[in-house]
Amino acid sequence: MSRGKKRKQKMFISVLPGEQVEVAVAEDGLLLEYYVEMVHQAKTRGHIYKGKIHNIDPALQAAFINYGAERNGFLQIDEVHPEYYQLVHSGDRRPKYPPIQKALKKNQELLIQVVKEPTGHKGAFLTTYLSLPGRYFVLTPGREQRGVSRKIEDESERKRLKEVISGLKLDEGLGLIVRTAALAQSKTSLERDLSYLKRLWKEVRQRGTTAETPSLIYQELDLSSRAVRDYLTDDVGEIWVDEPETAKRVAEMAALVYPRRPGIVKQHSDIDIPLWDRFNLRKQIEQLYGREVTLPSGGVLVFDHAEALTAVDINSGKIGGESNFREMALKTNIEASEEVARQLRLRDIGGQVVIDFIEMKDRKHVAEVEKTLRAAFKNDRARTDVGRISRFGLLEIVRQRLGSSALSITSEPCPCCNGSGQRRNHEWQALTVLKDVYRQLRKDTGQESVTAKVSEELALYMLNNKRVRLSAMEEEFKKKINILAL
Repeated sequence: MSRGKKRKQKMFISVLPGEQVEVAVAEDGLLLEYYVEMVHQAKTRGHIYKGKIHNIDPALQAAFINYGAERNGFLQIDEVHPEYYQLVHSGDRRPKYPPIQKALKKNQELLIQVVKEPTGHKGAFLTTYLSLPGRYFVLTPGREQRGVSRKIEDESERKRLKEVISGLKLDEGLGLIVRTAALAQSKTSLERDLSYLKRLWKEVRQRGTTAETPSLIYQELDLSSRAVRDYLTDDVGEIWVDEPETAKRVAEMAALVYPRRPGIVKQHSDIDIPLWDRFNLRKQIEQLYGREVTLPSGGVLVFDHAEALTAVDINSGKIGGESNFREMALKTNIEASEEVARQLRLRDIGGQVVIDFIEMKDRKHVAEVEKTLRAAFKNDRARTDVGRISRFGLLEIVRQRLGSSALSITSEPCPCCNGSGQRRNHEWQALTVLKDVYRQLRKDTGQESVTAKVSEELALYMLNNKRVRLSAMEEEFKKKINILAL
């Protein structure tokens, strides 16, 4: 296949009505993107609310906003649009922002948008600089900017799009950002998307004026609809959906985006075979939750997460001979470069990433691996900064986290190892239980038995390996010991 010609991709949407939506994008059977949304963990990012200032903290230069959620949201002074200021503030010879205790007042009403979801004991991170995403544009009320996404790198196309948006009519106070989906789109399609966004903003503004406080003013689309808006490109040839009602809704949205491509949405109606099994995606999805990923040549990627960074170690397969080692090292490192970029995207790993490549002494080989890695990140929606391979074989990457990780939504720390990846062995656990039982036996409680509640796995180990010791303790203290499996 020539590099200039792109293969057609397929999008898959699997739905459990009222509970869960999964979206995957694959090319030639290879999983490229995977997203999950659970109804009980419904995302609020992108939602617009009418809220009220609950209190103002001068020390943090932030306000806490009651917008109807369980916890108040957090609004910093730099996220407050000047239209909400209760005083006239000039930037000349003054700080960029006024003191928040003077700019805002308690019980003041404002329209806010969720930027980051609530986490732990922290409320959501909010902004008053609203944005409304469409298919080809993002409308930015309150910011009169007109720009083109940095992901569009072709200079002639950037110039064309800038000329198009400079000729579009926008009301005062509205700005516009061109999304990557606008690439090669006609002026008519772009104008249609802008008209939709202007109507939407008019509705949001009207609701914001008349609605009670607090209340939801605008709700971001659900995952199945967002998938069509954000991920359906010219490269996607088919959309498979396994739930009838969702299939109808997706077909309606797809018809708006690509009116000349009827039949792009297909329904998977075979009840006996799940969607993921039919298209051989289940194993790839399950692999996302593993620590190791096997490469075609037999090498293995190992992902380890630390507090401040993610380390990726590349282990080679069996290699014999010096010449074979050089060729195999290059081959494995190239495979690893492509797979690392794919895994970071699928797992939505952000922050600092350090890759430990197999040692290469030939500078041409090093340059080839670096080139492959940069090319592999071209299709990543997140911003990335790729470094160079050091003389120790290490390469650093800084990647923006998009907050769409299926792993973070569907995983939790292991109750046995508390997320460390290791736990105490059965012998140590059994001795700890015996120690506690021994302490209880020595107490003069008047009870005739002592009970230890342990896991079923540990109970079997103790009854098989510590039965003699348990019997000896019962004989010594004349009390019965009960090992209760939970």
